[in-house]
Amino acid sequence: MKKEIYPKLTVVGAGPGDPELITLKAINALSEADVILYDALVNKELLKYAPLDTLKIYVGKRKNKHEYTQEQINNLIVDLAFTHGRVVRLKGGDPFVFGRGSEEIAHADAFNIETSIVPGISSSIGVPGASGIPVTHRGISESFWVITATKQNGELSNDIYDAAKTNATVVILMGLSKLEQITEAFKTTGKASTPIAVIQNGTLATENVVIGNIETIVEEIKDQNIKSPAIIVIGDVVKFHKYYDSLSHHVKYALN
Repeated sequence: MKKEIYPKLTVVGAGPGDPELITLKAINALSEADVILYDALVNKELLKYAPLDTLKIYVGKRKNKHEYTQEQINNLIVDLAFTHGRVVRLKGGDPFVFGRGSEEIAHADAFNIETSIVPGISSSIGVPGASGIPVTHRGISESFWVITATKQNGELSNDIYDAAKTNATVVILMGLSKLEQITEAFKTTGKASTPIAVIQNGTLATENVVIGNIETIVEEIKDQNIKSPAIIVIGDVVKFHKYYDSLSHHVKYALN
């Protein structure tokens, strides 16, 4: 008997990298998936929660290297929902924090496909937290900004200039290539000595952390050959990192 198809899209947050940081609800969604479309920052270990016959398609987008455009992904979701049934769109972090999850939900809704959302631990909070850096702390930081470094036209986000004027913790995603511009924005507000951490491969065994200040961090990142994916954390909360007190030249390179 031919299997009856129920078109459905579930947009799922995979968390910041460590496969143990995915939610039980996300695992349940994977276990029922007919198709999984997964991103570059998704830990492939998570695919083991899906049935063996589930169709698994990599649709990752990294800088200057896209397997699929967003429009193609949107169309894949619709096509596969109608031909296979339950589609899980698996995204790193949380799908609604610079993850385009809302765009994909809206596209599926336009075709009357049932949709649901499973939030994930955002890397903007989970990665600093796993490194011992709180994004808020009583008496030090009463709020935090989460900013993508680059606007759609490729320019530095204006929000970074606004955030640099505050005392809030600033977490910048997808910003390593614009680190020099970011530090210049903070220098113009007199914050050259403000602590900053750059965390590569956060929550994974390959995590690398460079800690310094706005004045020194660009050169230190070059010296340590830090690459994306990496998250930038700016503010006095960086002092809570376990290696901060042992700094000898404003910077510490740590491999966890």
